[in-house]
Amino acid sequence: QVQVVESGGGLVQAGGSLRLSCAASGSLLFAYMGWYRQAPGKQRELVAGITSGGITTYADSVKGRFTISRDNAKNTVYLQMNSLKPEDTAVYYCNARWGLQAYWGQGTQVTVSS
Repeated sequence: QVQVVESGGGLVQAGGSLRLSCAASGSLLFAYMGWYRQAPGKQRELVAGITSGGITTYADSVKGRFTISRDNAKNTVYLQMNSLKPEDTAVYYCNARWGLQAYWGQGTQVTVSS
């Protein structure tokens, strides 16, 4: 059983930045890693993903503002969030997936004030 723990959320003003971290209890070497978010009353959505080879994908709403990266040596994935907007307010979740096996973290709250 792999444990995934997010950190780095908080309250920030619009235009500010935050960096989220996702640390895993096991090796992430071959995992597909994704950052998701869920705002109140909305479905959980993929924000950014990164393959084991470093190929990234982003939701249109965050392209050019968010950057996902991974450090396999530290079993950690990051989400650098710049130019934050109030609509980025949500609980952000990290997901680690190996084939059909997937593990979720408990989430970290990001609140962007206008």
